Amino acid sequence: MVMIGKLLRFGRRQLHTIISREIIKPVNPTPSHLNTYNLSESDLHADRAYVPLILFYPNNAGGNLTAQDKASVLKKSLSQSLTKYHHFAGRLPTPTTPYIYCNDEGVVFLEARSDSRLDEFQLSSAQDGNLENLFADNMVCFNSPHNPNLVGVQLNHFACGGVGLAVSMSHLVGDGCTLGSFMNQWASVARYGSPEHKEVLPLNPHFIHVPRTNSPLPEAPVMNQQLLSTHVMRKFVFPNSKLGDLKKVVADDTINPTRVEVLTSLLYRTAVAAATANSGCFKPSSLFMMADIRKNFVDKLPQTTVGNLLSLMIVPTRRESETSLSMLVAEIKKQKLLMREIQSVQQSVENSKLLMRNLGIEDFEHLVKGSYASTSLCGFPFNKVDFGWGKPMAKALAFRSVHRNGFLLMDTPDDDGIEAHVMLKNEDMEIFQNDKELLSFCQVYM
Repeated sequence: MVMIGKLLRFGRRQLHTIISREIIKPVNPTPSHLNTYNLSESDLHADRAYVPLILFYPNNAGGNLTAQDKASVLKKSLSQSLTKYHHFAGRLPTPTTPYIYCNDEGVVFLEARSDSRLDEFQLSSAQDGNLENLFADNMVCFNSPHNPNLVGVQLNHFACGGVGLAVSMSHLVGDGCTLGSFMNQWASVARYGSPEHKEVLPLNPHFIHVPRTNSPLPEAPVMNQQLLSTHVMRKFVFPNSKLGDLKKVVADDTINPTRVEVLTSLLYRTAVAAATANSGCFKPSSLFMMADIRKNFVDKLPQTTVGNLLSLMIVPTRRESETSLSMLVAEIKKQKLLMREIQSVQQSVENSKLLMRNLGIEDFEHLVKGSYASTSLCGFPFNKVDFGWGKPMAKALAFRSVHRNGFLLMDTPDDDGIEAHVMLKNEDMEIFQNDKELLSFCQVYM
């Protein structure tokens, strides 16, 4: 264990100290026939970015367990879990190699101590970017060729005794569903003591073995901090009762929207209206959505299937009249119906390629300048991640570093609503956060 005297300053008063750093390796070596993990074509098309999730647990969780006890449990169970998720502990031989060498080099695990209380931190973190400092080795943006780790963990101890467990997973090895499955498998190993326990076995990963491709990985893009500084993130909470009212606004005999469909439509419509108000005229725009397709295949895949099993949906709005809630919901449903025809990973990749090819140069220009990316993690099992000291009181994604214009939807901790994390240009957010229609369905925002 290495002691590190690094201090991270939060705001004007809060200090965060990195107190230890370790490399956690699989408890058992990876068998020789599993020494390479070929990335699928779908993985190769994933963003060269991390999926940065943090789970917060209060001081009263864990009974008499000390901070040191919790860290020991996490490290031991992580080592055990990596025998199943062996590629998480591997490395890319080069930044563009289309496979992972499963050499058991391990996962970085940092511990940090904060002088702030967990409740104080949560109140301030949504707007000022503090979340990014809770993740190991700045693993919140794009993959860096200087950081060989595919997965990183940082356990943050707050002054009140609460903890924040931050996990960063490279998008190359999986999507949000993969991360949710891993977190629950790891947590179950911690609770039951072994990945071979009968309660844990159903949570073990399912792999699709694919042949090695000759296509190299694209180089990771560089985060443009100047662009990032022009945007701001806010969190809005929509209780299920209000979402029920919102659904009634657009529901009819032909359209029965889900919570996610109707909320995504409202957020997109409000964001486009804010941009229109600032520019003085409507500009064609597009809504990008990624959807899990594990259940689409002929032989339905379990949710524990590892990889990027997503399909891209694009909802274009070329005229202002196309931003009505009913039209947006109808178009989202239309895109979902088309997705049901996708029954293999290869078909999903070809579908995404076809979508991009069908966009003309003019459409592509509008796509880049006026697009909004929407990601939903609703229904994913993050609220159930229990390492033996209870379920998390809150969770968050370091969303500010992942997208510019966009929305991230997550279930509230009590599963009685949806948290919408919204990233927009500063001037657009000023109008967006004061929209009367939006606020009539929103319980609180920060």
